[in-house]
Amino acid sequence: MSGKIVILGVFVADTAYRAERQPRMGETILGHSFALGPGGKGSNQAVAAAMAGGEVHFVSRLGIDPFADMARATWAKAGVIPEITEDAESYTGAAYIFVEQGSGNNAIIVAPGAAGRIAVSDIEARADLIRSADVFVTQLEQPMAAAYRALEVARSGGVRTILNPAPAAEIPAEMLALCDYVTPNESEAEGITGIAVTSVSDAERAADALLEKGVGAAIITLGENGALYRDPRQTVHVPAFRVGDVVETTGAGDAFNGALAAALARGVDAIVAVRFGCAAAGISVTRPGTAPAMPSLPEIENLVSR
Repeated sequence: MSGKIVILGVFVADTAYRAERQPRMGETILGHSFALGPGGKGSNQAVAAAMAGGEVHFVSRLGIDPFADMARATWAKAGVIPEITEDAESYTGAAYIFVEQGSGNNAIIVAPGAAGRIAVSDIEARADLIRSADVFVTQLEQPMAAAYRALEVARSGGVRTILNPAPAAEIPAEMLALCDYVTPNESEAEGITGIAVTSVSDAERAADALLEKGVGAAIITLGENGALYRDPRQTVHVPAFRVGDVVETTGAGDAFNGALAAALARGVDAIVAVRFGCAAAGISVTRPGTAPAMPSLPEIENLVSR
């Protein structure tokens, strides 16, 4: 059984420029490289979940332009089913990513375009689809009101809900109470709870704060330290999987969330699902890019069984 997953989120085209430094106003400099690729947390998570064996429906907005064509091609390759509102009055989102050649540090400008106009009306139009899912996933890159309403609709249909609270934001307690699983990384956990997370014990305290806000279970991703799962009955630290040399960590969180959703939709135990997510993230960081780095179901299962 694959399990049905509905994901609400954004697609943006990532345009990445690598140079020694950023230009000053009025100045033109030569860069070392340029890369164009698919991005947006929701889209990346949809690709990850589909690659990990889920039947994935992705709810979003696109313009009518070449970046929208890229989005559709990305989803088609992964087997994601698009549930898209075409917005002729806007454009498909894009991100400018400057990477400093010497340090690898980056500076980013995101222009969400049509995805920034995702509204409660988009959710109402797909309420039956959301209620028919086994698992619903959203993040905070689209407007909060749409995410909130989608969680309400999912909960009303008895659907298991995952909120990946990225980027970190003020989240109403009533919204957190609609979430079976909340999956922040260290900085997002601190942003929501005020507790700095630099160790597993810090993660446990942050998870407790999330549980007190009404979350069903907190899953705090800890990078190379894996993930901490905590619910009212159990606490489990799941270590990371070491697969090979780390090439790029950008999409690791999306790989984790997508694979987690795919595993939960198949009906597996939550701890098993977290291990599955950690394995997907462990493979993804050994490859460049975000969506193109997402591993297949056989790759993940092979690593977990080892």
